[in-house]
Amino acid sequence: MRTDSSPGTDPFLGVLPAREHLPAGVGDAPVLDVVIPVYNEERDLGPCVRRLHQHLVGTFPYRFRITIADNASTDATPDVAAAMAAALPGVRHARLEQKGRGRALRTVWSASDAPVLAYMDVDLSTDLNALLPLVAPLISGHSDLAIGSRLARSSRVVRGPKREFISRAYNLILRGSLQARFSDAQCGFKAIRRDVARVLLPLVEDSGWFFDTEMLVLAERAGLRIHEVPVDWVDDPDSTVHIVKTATDDLKGVWRVGRALAVGALPLDRLARPFGDDPRDRQVPGVPRGLARQLVGFCVVGVLSTLVYLLLYSGFRTFTGSQVANALALLVSAVANTAANRRLTFGVRGRDRAVRHQAQGLVVFAIGLALTSGSLAALGAASAAPAHSTELAVLVAANLAATVLRFLLFRAWVFPEPPAPASPPVPGAPHASRPVYDHELRTGR
Repeated sequence: MRTDSSPGTDPFLGVLPAREHLPAGVGDAPVLDVVIPVYNEERDLGPCVRRLHQHLVGTFPYRFRITIADNASTDATPDVAAAMAAALPGVRHARLEQKGRGRALRTVWSASDAPVLAYMDVDLSTDLNALLPLVAPLISGHSDLAIGSRLARSSRVVRGPKREFISRAYNLILRGSLQARFSDAQCGFKAIRRDVARVLLPLVEDSGWFFDTEMLVLAERAGLRIHEVPVDWVDDPDSTVHIVKTATDDLKGVWRVGRALAVGALPLDRLARPFGDDPRDRQVPGVPRGLARQLVGFCVVGVLSTLVYLLLYSGFRTFTGSQVANALALLVSAVANTAANRRLTFGVRGRDRAVRHQAQGLVVFAIGLALTSGSLAALGAASAAPAHSTELAVLVAANLAATVLRFLLFRAWVFPEPPAPASPPVPGAPHASRPVYDHELRTGR
């Protein structure tokens, strides 16, 4: 079943195709390629591969492959990997001369011919019964990526308090700094569609443990769908992961990605829009597109801007008159308000037309200034020496009126929705496919 896609777009530009349900029993390539990245795991590798192979043979309804990705091991891991590949059908091994889990996954996934790519840690801490639910939404075309979550409510996890604290603290950091909505970035149990990986992986810089987090953050920001599966997970007390170093590298990665997102340096426009028919793109009579989300974002930015404005006004009022203090406070808060609404409310990334947007924002500022200044003038005419609290109350009321007008002007004039161009029909589709908007290619929305 093929969903609508964006026709007439050069696939080499990186726009994702429409999701399709993967057919069973067609061709010689496996449907699923499970990668096991390893470094010096000569003891655990054999039992792990045998157990995984037995599980897939007994439960997985599609052809599969298990790929052992050896990260420059210095023990007998390469020999064990070669023995497993020789003994078990559907098992192969790849040797990398450099360490790094992210490097191993990028290398093997990029070369794989399987339409669904997954990976799991060699310790098999995650119950394998979650593997089919993990990849099923990718096979059906419902989702773009899938992750196992140890922090979901129905997950059943056995691990020590130290790792529990670190995991939850890290995910709180991701939610607070990168606005991540997925619940568990570090669980070694993930899958991605190959067509998505082909476009997404070149954008991921990290080659170590932060690879997962960066991939998920970029996918989420690009509007891709991430499916989460609650898992049963038992901690491996013999894990070779260095917690302190890994945590330090992860925090450095959070800072790097957060800074890149803040300045619009990441080319998320390569992903354009989630491929497939997105109901948010449909024109519904009487329902403006994106209005609810924009109202929420605008209100949040507006509350914060009003607080900043009042603090600035109170500060400026200590050494100047009310009209000058109002103009200065409104000017500073208006510039910040326009920048915040541009990025957070209307989803415009990058520097394209940023100066123009600020200039239009200043026009909106002038209208707000006229409303608030007029209110102060009216208050001054009514009372020769109004109290400071009265001034603030009048300014709040005037700013509320200005805020409503500001949102309408922002939506209709500063950041308008571009008109939808006509789209040619998709061959074999029951109806015309949705258009590609210029602002989607620019903003990744």
